[in-house]
Amino acid sequence: MGSLKKLEIKKNIQKEEDKNLSFRVFDLNEENLKDYFKPHKKDHFLIIIIKEGTLQLHIEEKINYLKAGKISVVFPEQVHFISDLSEDLKGKIILFEEILFCSDILKNELSTYNVNLSTQLNCTILTPEDFEQSLQSIQIIQGIYQKPSLIKKEQARFLIKIFLLGLIESVHGLHPILHRETADKPIYVKFKKLLNEHYKQYRTVQYYAEELAITPKKLNSITKKHCGETAIQAIHNRILMEIKRQLMFSDLSHKEIAFDLGFNSPSALNKFVKSKLKETPTELQQELAQMYNA
Repeated sequence: MGSLKKLEIKKNIQKEEDKNLSFRVFDLNEENLKDYFKPHKKDHFLIIIIKEGTLQLHIEEKINYLKAGKISVVFPEQVHFISDLSEDLKGKIILFEEILFCSDILKNELSTYNVNLSTQLNCTILTPEDFEQSLQSIQIIQGIYQKPSLIKKEQARFLIKIFLLGLIESVHGLHPILHRETADKPIYVKFKKLLNEHYKQYRTVQYYAEELAITPKKLNSITKKHCGETAIQAIHNRILMEIKRQLMFSDLSHKEIAFDLGFNSPSALNKFVKSKLKETPTELQQELAQMYNA
């Protein structure tokens, strides 16, 4: 898996404005899917909306058969590719950067919905009325994407959030079988709760495994099953998300952020960000500021 190509939203530049946009909206056709035919990962969310025709979307070990009326959300870091496109394929593709849209919604505020969300949303279907309304919203988002302004970009962000919340609610309400209890589901929920409470102080798999009275190996198995990442990846991603949030929305210095998040020095924060994103906190802050405020 280490050699898999990883597509980055900031490198997907179709027009000049894309350099300062954190979302993309394209028509669903073979040309716009050309990079998706081989297994790869993304650093952003992908939504595929099928209006006509069919395709197969392979996510991790599962094949999702998408047809008219179906919607698929692929989460960052999920390995996936597309195959078997029909000639009459029509629909939309939405790409959006995680931090600017729904990281809080998907990872924290809706924690009771969040177990298995990254797999439940891989293949969903709305009522015909809701699907038609969603298509109209996406058409508006695509119009904003073509001719963005500062105010309209904010409008697009809210529309995408509303669209996602509708998908989450449809999964929760229409498919109760997906929410049946399993032996390890309460453990995963407790791990996520513990992580959100203690990620600043504790960042070892051993700590969380001991708190849950299970082995680190068992914790890794549970997190892989429910969210597609190892326990240490979940810990690091939670820290990284908070770094991004503080760089964007707080007035703290890098030194203050470092100590707030449990790093023993600014250089340790710098090393962590560099190892995960291949850029410094300063470069990341400038990139986020440009994407959000430009």
